[in-house]
This record gives sequence, C-alpha cells and structure tokens, in this order.
Amino acid sequence: MSVFAMEGIGKSFPGVRALSDVSFACEAGEVHALVGENGAGKSTLMKILSGVYQPDAGRIILGGETVRFRHPVEAIAAGVSVIHQEFSLLPDRTVAQNVFLGREPAHRGIIDNATMERATAAIFAGFRGDYRIAPSQRVGDLSVAEQQLVEIAKAVSVEAKVLVLDEPTAALDEAECEMLFRIVEDLRGKGLALVYITHRMREVTRLADRVTVLKDGEVTARFDSVPETNAIVAAMVGRDIGDFYPPPATPEEIGAPLLTVAGGGNAKLKDIDLTLRRGEIVGLAGVQGAGRTPLAAALFGVEPFTTGTVTLDGARVAFRNPREAIGAGVVMLPGDRKAEGLFLMQSVRDNALAAARARGGFLARVGLTPFGTRRDFDALLKSVDVRAGSFAQAIATLSGGNQQKAILARWLALKPRVLLFVEPTRGVDVNAKAGIYRAMRELARAGAAIMMVSSDLPEVLGVADRILVMQAGRIVSERPRGTTEAEIMHDATGEAHRVAA
Repeated sequence: MSVFAMEGIGKSFPGVRALSDVSFACEAGEVHALVGENGAGKSTLMKILSGVYQPDAGRIILGGETVRFRHPVEAIAAGVSVIHQEFSLLPDRTVAQNVFLGREPAHRGIIDNATMERATAAIFAGFRGDYRIAPSQRVGDLSVAEQQLVEIAKAVSVEAKVLVLDEPTAALDEAECEMLFRIVEDLRGKGLALVYITHRMREVTRLADRVTVLKDGEVTARFDSVPETNAIVAAMVGRDIGDFYPPPATPEEIGAPLLTVAGGGNAKLKDIDLTLRRGEIVGLAGVQGAGRTPLAAALFGVEPFTTGTVTLDGARVAFRNPREAIGAGVVMLPGDRKAEGLFLMQSVRDNALAAARARGGFLARVGLTPFGTRRDFDALLKSVDVRAGSFAQAIATLSGGNQQKAILARWLALKPRVLLFVEPTRGVDVNAKAGIYRAMRELARAGAAIMMVSSDLPEVLGVADRILVMQAGRIVSERPRGTTEAEIMHDATGEAHRVAA
C-alpha cells in the first residue's frame, strides 16, 4: 500500500500550464525516482505535496486519507519532509539547535540544549558510518555534505514518513555521494517512502526501485523496475539524444601548450605543475577539499599563485585579479552560478553583455561594444541554444541549463583562449548537459584550451581527453581517457605517486 498517492494533479500559473493530470505514489521502504528536464514540473509537484502550492485539480492521499496542506508546517506535522538543494539551516546555530528548530525542549522555561544534543547524537548513531558531527558544532562550520546530514537528521527527528530529496548530490564529491547513498539505503530499510529527484542517471540505476518521468508537466513514462539509462533519457527529452558525450579529441587536434604552470603554489595549493594544450579538454578530479576549485581560482586570478611561474602562449604572466585574466583571454564559468556568475534580476541579454560592457567602456553602455552589438549578442545566445521567451526577461526565470549557457555566451563574445569550467552541469538537466558538452568540444576544436572541474566523476571520464587527480592541494596523478572510476578514486584517496602534469 502506498504511503502517499497524488492523483490527477493539475496546476497552472499565469500563462503557464505547469502540471496536467499527474499521478504519483510512493510505498514504504521504496525509493521512487522522479526525473525530467528542468521545467518538467518536478519541483511544482513536490511543492504541492509539501503544502507550498495548492493544486487546481486532483487530490493527495496520505495514510489512506485525503489531505490538503495549506502550509508546509502542516505537511511536516503529517510526516512529509523535503530537503531542497538550498538548505533551510541557520548557520550561526548548532547542529542540535537546527535539528530541533521550532520544537526546542525546555526545562523551567529555559531551552534544554543538553537534551537536544543527546537526541541528535542518537539520530546520527542510527546511521551507518562514522560521520563525526558533534551536536554542539556550529552549522556554518560544516561542509555541504555534513549540512545535508543535519537536514536528514531533522527529518528523522520529526518521524517523517515521506522524505523528498531534491538533487541531493549536486554539490557532493564521490566519497560524499557514497555516504549519502548509504543513508538513503538505511532510511529505505527503516520503511520511509523516499522520493529521489536527480539529473544523474547512475544514481537512478543505483538507488531507485521505481522511476516516473515528467515532461512538460505530464507523465511520459512509468517504470516499475529501473530500465536502461537510454530508455529513461528518451522519455525525458522526447527523443534519443544519441551519443551523450561527444567524441574525444584526436591526436592531430591536440596542439601545442597554451597555458603552463611550474611549481605553482599558494595557501591552498602546493607544487602545481600543469599544462593545458590547444584543442584539449583536461579534467580535474579529486575528493571535496582536494584543491580543484582553488586551482581554477588561482589560474583566474581570484586567489593568485604566490610561488612558481605561469606562462600563457609562451609569455610569462601573473594574474593579480580576474580582470587581468580576462584581458589575457582566460575566463572561468563558476561553480555557483547564482552567487558568482549571474545578475539574477537583470535580463538574459544584459547578463550576456556584462563582460563586454566591463571591457568596452562608455560605448558599451549604449550597446556599441568592441565585441559586437546587442543584435550580435542575441545571435550568440541563440547559437548556444539559450531558450527564453525573450532575451529581455530576467535571467532568474530561466532553467539552470539556460542560465549556464548564457554565462557561456558572455565569455564566448570575448573569444577566450583558455576556458575554466567549474562544475559546468551542476543542477542542469540531461538534455542541457549534452549541449554543454558539445559546446566544450567545439570550443576545443576551434583551438581553445579547456580545463573542467567536476564532482561528477562519470562526467569527467566521459568528456576529458586527459585527467589530473588532486589530493591535499597537489596534483598526484595523470590518467588518460579510458581510465576507470576505481583508478581515479584510488589516486584521489590512496597513496598515489605524484606525476608531473
């Protein structure tokens, strides 16, 4: 019997039909994967389940009774918890205080922190693995993976019957993903009904018992057992997208070194020897904190190297800030596009024009940049397949994939020589991922040198021509295309010998 069932759910917003006759259910002790492209209706459906939105049609059955949650608090009280990509934690409070937020036990009118900490420790003790999270720790001092565990502990503390995990591994590395998978399996074993939303197909095949696919607000496929990935992808995008990863570079396409680092170091990096060649995509792998993102930041002038030498096209350079890097033709797509890459309330077009305006002076502010007119930028946005009703609309209204492609268009206008992609497909659906991979390969074939930092190891293995593995701020090994995940993880976590890149 289903713990909850949603029957015939419909929901419209002004000018948009978000959901049409959608039915979805989850049983106790089951992981039911809910997948689809960005904008397919997954989040809207879960917001209806959790009381954020009210349905226009249909009903929700929980524990055999029809319910209608007018507020998320009512849903939580009924046993429905949702862990969003953006956590609802208070960084300046302790782990225990966050777990029991709004339900703090008191003794003689004073909040009983000791009781909360004991109860929180008991919850963590029920999970497999040694997580070493102290209930008295400040949440703001925890890693993303540890904060996610706090969110899960909060759901367990309210005795949730239904737990929705929305893109739970988007910011996790391989080891942290495995930790999360163990907890999901533990919760399934304890009888929770788990809804798992993800763009990563290998997580679906690893964890799910059933799969439901949404497209354009409708159910396009239901699988009572997990099929081959291609069948899920075809149902998501409405067609066979063919080869997901583009063909690798041929030896003839890889040119001379364009950017090199010798003995580079700073507070987070040590003895970095690196070569990026024209026509090549170099992947950077490693566990969280290994130094991948700091290396990209150093190359872009955010946290410059303090030791060693950097050369660009044979000439020695030392970027003190991103402006100098951009001026030399080195650009970076940041891992957190909302915080570091976008002006959310500005238009799609203005976001694409941002770098050209910064370099073009007064004329750029009236649309006459050295890099083209506004019409040229609109054409560039179309060339990378940014999908929007109008390029004048706020970029905040676009899906993650379209936002990412708009940032890419911003940099392409400057005709860069070196592109640093940091988590290029985080929170991006499968169809947009394929488009970003193709764009990266086309840029490499046009002569650019590309470095890709990604926590998604299959992505690194599928896209990169060569893979550098980092550990503790150093490059510890270099692996060719065709390397296995096990070999990469051995290098990232074991005692691999350092190999000059």
